[in-house]
Amino acid sequence: MALTRLERFLTWVLRAFVAFLFAAFQLLAPRQSDGSSKLPPITNPLLMISGIQLAQKIRRKEVMSVEVVQAYIDRIQEVNPLINAMVKDRFSEALQEAAHADRLVQEEEGGEEALQHRLPLLGVPFTVKESFKLQGMPNSTGLLSRRGVVSQGDAPVALLKRAGAIPLGVTNCSELCMWLESHNRLYGITKNPYNTERIPGGSSGGEGSILASGGSVIGVGSDIGGSIRIPAFFNGIFGHKPTPGVVSNEGQYPPASEQQQSFLCTGPMCRYAEDLLPLLRIMAGPSAEKLSLSSEVDLSKLRFFSVPHDGGSPLMSPVDQELLEAQRKVVERLETDLGVKVQKLQLPQLRYSFQIWGALMGAPGKDGKPPKTFAELMGGEGKRVWPVWEMAKWMLGRSSHTMPAIGLALMEMVQSSRPSPFVLQQKEELQTQLEELLGTDGVLLYPTHPHIAPKHHHPFFTPFNFAYTGIFNILGLPVTQCPVGLSREGLPLGLQLVAGKRQDHLTLAAALHLERAFGGWRDPGTV
Repeated sequence: MALTRLERFLTWVLRAFVAFLFAAFQLLAPRQSDGSSKLPPITNPLLMISGIQLAQKIRRKEVMSVEVVQAYIDRIQEVNPLINAMVKDRFSEALQEAAHADRLVQEEEGGEEALQHRLPLLGVPFTVKESFKLQGMPNSTGLLSRRGVVSQGDAPVALLKRAGAIPLGVTNCSELCMWLESHNRLYGITKNPYNTERIPGGSSGGEGSILASGGSVIGVGSDIGGSIRIPAFFNGIFGHKPTPGVVSNEGQYPPASEQQQSFLCTGPMCRYAEDLLPLLRIMAGPSAEKLSLSSEVDLSKLRFFSVPHDGGSPLMSPVDQELLEAQRKVVERLETDLGVKVQKLQLPQLRYSFQIWGALMGAPGKDGKPPKTFAELMGGEGKRVWPVWEMAKWMLGRSSHTMPAIGLALMEMVQSSRPSPFVLQQKEELQTQLEELLGTDGVLLYPTHPHIAPKHHHPFFTPFNFAYTGIFNILGLPVTQCPVGLSREGLPLGLQLVAGKRQDHLTLAAALHLERAFGGWRDPGTV
């Protein structure tokens, strides 16, 4: 009973605090007055082809890279004024690189296969989250104090460039990559292409938005609590959080601490499921050998499990009925198509997902030192903001930071730096149970988020709902977010596919099947 009383008290404190922040925000934040804007439908057929198929067409001289890159530039210029997803472009350089790619194709003497082996993505455009270093592009992560920072060199996105892919520019994110809404004081707010009054998610929301709108075909995101999967869900695309340690996390700002390095994952985001595996193989580099990406997967031989919700955490929202129904339809389709029996489960420890994520994210590393506080990160190099003072400045319209960032720094002040033994026990029990359950041939179905893409600023009401994704960062399991149709309002539905460690190929294969079964990404201009 003592634990229950404590839990109720903490829940009341957190909800009261969040309610206060939201009330202040509603009273003082500037209003959006433009309403919902409909995106124009895609008309250029080159924008409706996967990245892998584009690369093949370019190698076979069926289309020129310059044509493809120009088609994407035209689309970005058409939609970006409506969604504010790309914050800095490199169109001129991209066209020059496309022309160079076309010359390589013309001059290649080893044939198509040699070109595919050496440059598998030759001539294919892509986009990158602004928090990654990309030569000549800004790398502020939404901090005004980093306004003038320009990348000298590349993060591991260079592996995509070495494979022949051509970066078009960088996309918006939440301030310091720690909120569900891609909004900051430097670049403003990014919108969902299916309904511009809705959020695209965060922190890779700019990437999700530009991909879904047809302004990009493949992209790079990062994920420490759902920052690939939530935007992929809200924008109706595919996103994969790999097994930790496979894709390098270097070249990002802010850098993760030693402990958090095992929770942060860099991964691919794309409109077409067939792009996920080849992108992951390229992004992983030599570490791709740790995964069985070349293994054939017989889905009918896999064991499938379905967990419809977290069991009723008082901190998190109940799962929307439309999402529950969508997951039920996925179960039925798997059973019909594959002849498998999907086992429905409840995992009681999931009820403590937020507490587990929060405790481990703030835990000291091997050296005993705690990670940098969010207030320190907000201040930039060698500085620290004072959250209460920053809140007062915000109320006077003088703060350089967004309310979510200030709110997170304030919450940090009242959180304990020592994980409770009870929370650690729940984590260990859940880890053991899932690893035994999934093994090397299991796939778990689980909601990506309790809500379909909410309206702007509404995550203030439900700040802990990200724990539906965040728990798998702590557990170190690979997860693929898959779109599975549209809601009655025309907003994307989706769910997570989870596998055992280093079994990424299982969820990627299942994603291909679900794309065929439910139609995958839909052009928001035709919805």
